[in-house]
Amino acid sequence: MRIVLFALSLILLAVWLSGCGPTPTPIPTHPPAPTAAPLPTATPEIPLAVLIVPADMDPAESNLYQSTVYELAQAAGYRFQVRNVFHAADLEPALKIAVVLPPDPGVAALAAAAPQTQFLAVNLPDVSPAPNLSVIGRPNRPELAGFLFGYIAAMVTSDYDYRIGMIALQGDPEAQVAFTAFRNGMIYYCGTCPKAYYYFDIYGNALEYPQLVEIPADEKIELYPAYGRLLKRKKVAMAYVHPKVATPDLLTTLGVEGIISIGEVPPDPRPLYWTASLRPDFAAAIRLAWSDLLAGRSGQVISPPLALADIDPTLLTPGKQALAEQVLADLLAGRIAPLSP
Repeated sequence: MRIVLFALSLILLAVWLSGCGPTPTPIPTHPPAPTAAPLPTATPEIPLAVLIVPADMDPAESNLYQSTVYELAQAAGYRFQVRNVFHAADLEPALKIAVVLPPDPGVAALAAAAPQTQFLAVNLPDVSPAPNLSVIGRPNRPELAGFLFGYIAAMVTSDYDYRIGMIALQGDPEAQVAFTAFRNGMIYYCGTCPKAYYYFDIYGNALEYPQLVEIPADEKIELYPAYGRLLKRKKVAMAYVHPKVATPDLLTTLGVEGIISIGEVPPDPRPLYWTASLRPDFAAAIRLAWSDLLAGRSGQVISPPLALADIDPTLLTPGKQALAEQVLADLLAGRIAPLSP
């Protein structure tokens, strides 16, 4: 019994001694690695569209281009700026679209220096398309213009026995095509255009319409008005003035002689009895090209639609204008063949 008690005492003493020993040193642990702060991200700059337009452009025309490009830029989420001059130093990475009107600021060199930018050259005849440069040219449709003006001239002069004519450069192929279409346009309106009276020139020769007065290719420009007076001697009441001879002096002479005139070149200053012009609708062409510019599809040549402009409503009344615009729409859609008799 004593031996058992003695053993128990030794066990209790050992337990007590172990409890009084030094506290064990905890195993050191490494602190968690600091979390790296996220790097700041650069906010992408809003893309920029620029319209380059001369400061001396007609205000109404300038406003049309500005409102057109502004609306397109806003719809695409682009910033918009108007510049009257533009240099290579003005190029910036955010510039994505540049619409350039005459005079040419060197758009070919600008396009080569900024491959990230889509350039659209509007009515710059000496500019050719490039990988990031598209071109809106002036359409060359002598048959379309000739037919439409023949139709309008016959319509306007229906009270003057359809005494219409054309003045152009002698031997010019485009003028010859235009005159053929001019005659067809007259016939399209009035058929055989019967006249109640016969007309004769100063030599007693019978006159048939439409008349064609040709200016020699080597004639001095200052002598063009004399050929306008020749139209008067041929009893022409309304004349289509081909753009290659449409000088201000000739147009003024026609007005002074009382001859109604029409043509492709907008007159400045406007002469007497100017009926209308047929002008390219460059603003509409910009709208047509915009989606391709946004998509980076460039290097194209875009032909603008045509529209009547500079209209004198006392000569081309609203009802006659509506008829002429329908004929123009049919021509553009290919429903009328202007060179077919």
